[in-house]
Amino acid sequence: MASLQEKLDATTSPVEMLRQAGGRWVWPKEVAREYTHWIDELRAVRETCVLADLSHHQMDQVIEGPDAFELLKRLCTNSFEGFDVGKSKQAVMCNPDGEFIGDDVLQRIGDEKFVMSGKVPAANWLAYNLEQGEYDATQTIYPKSSKSPDDPHFFTYQVQGPNALDVMEEVIEGPIPDVPFFNFDWVTIAGHEVRALRHGMAGEVGFELQAPFKFGEEVKDVILEAGQEYGIKKLGTRAYEPLSVELGWVTTNVPAVYTNDEMKEYREWLDGDGYEGTYSVAGSFTSDNIEDYYVSPVELGYTHLISFDHDFIGREALEEKMANQQRTRVTLVWDKKDTVDLFASLFEDELPYKTFDLPRDRWGGHHDMVLKDDEMVGISKSFAYSYKNRDMISLCSIDDEYSEPGTEVTLVWGEENGESSNPLVEPHRQTEITATVAPSPYLPDSR
Repeated sequence: MASLQEKLDATTSPVEMLRQAGGRWVWPKEVAREYTHWIDELRAVRETCVLADLSHHQMDQVIEGPDAFELLKRLCTNSFEGFDVGKSKQAVMCNPDGEFIGDDVLQRIGDEKFVMSGKVPAANWLAYNLEQGEYDATQTIYPKSSKSPDDPHFFTYQVQGPNALDVMEEVIEGPIPDVPFFNFDWVTIAGHEVRALRHGMAGEVGFELQAPFKFGEEVKDVILEAGQEYGIKKLGTRAYEPLSVELGWVTTNVPAVYTNDEMKEYREWLDGDGYEGTYSVAGSFTSDNIEDYYVSPVELGYTHLISFDHDFIGREALEEKMANQQRTRVTLVWDKKDTVDLFASLFEDELPYKTFDLPRDRWGGHHDMVLKDDEMVGISKSFAYSYKNRDMISLCSIDDEYSEPGTEVTLVWGEENGESSNPLVEPHRQTEITATVAPSPYLPDSR
């Protein structure tokens, strides 16, 4: 099987390789796209409560051993002061140039044991550094269901919404743990010990529950039965996807691994058919230099997740980026008429504008130019329909001077000449959409 480096050596450029990948998000077949209707399910997020089954759409990595803590400190930009058992964090990892590789939810579940859940790029980087270094530790990646014939290692359920705590009170044996956001405690549900993390993607109060997968159906049944009184609904993948955009989590980033001689051995270690070799790019922003697609944690608005109280890979470069910050993360609110025109074009005689599914289209990494007075000032990425606000929104890394809420900019929608080597991009007309800068997160965070 070819490595990522071998795959890169056989292509004209990393950018063209990723354009041609045409990768579409593989929805877990174990979770329905919709259980009722995606609008009905999104209403329940804000009005009653939902159960989101995330067991199949993410990988889980278990890291343990006497040196596990030091390994994580070496790789993560985050501070680890006070990171005791029962704590969690959004772990961020960079390459030696301070460019973003990936981020995941990290939990310390024992003195020498950690669980990291989410996308695989950060997990791969950790696995490689553990293998190459002299660390007394082990790691195991349990792939998401679409990448493995085996059951997940853990079940992962999010119980979220205004009525979520009422449901939890019904199902937990004993009192609800009084833990702050991104902390967890162990509880008993249906006779099984479960980690209950104060976290969730809905921006509403609730818990993320995790325990061995074999107990998942029993726990789910108890939650759904107790939740009937409180209007609980199961959240399909279609309704789950836009929530991260409202919360300001950029889920689609080009991992910064395709260049830098220091990373060559890592590229030789990576599977060419893995995430890094099949990530797909498209959009109105184009460059032949893959590094123009890289972002730093600073540009992603993650400055609160960067601490220079320890040494980590990419620290020196990131210190310079912090001192010379040029871009940050904002929400762009698309003009309603311009957005409606995208869909109206389907009923015109001319070639339509580029289309997408609602509430969110997930087939790879969109990179769209954002202009001010015809000069590019940012790149728009994850986009979604916010049902609560009836707005089309996207997350954007934008020049600081244009990041003030209320600033009007122009988003260029569609590829130049309406053509792309990405097989999933249909022939279309390019157009411009007026957008207004708003804060990110876009909705109040009630977690």
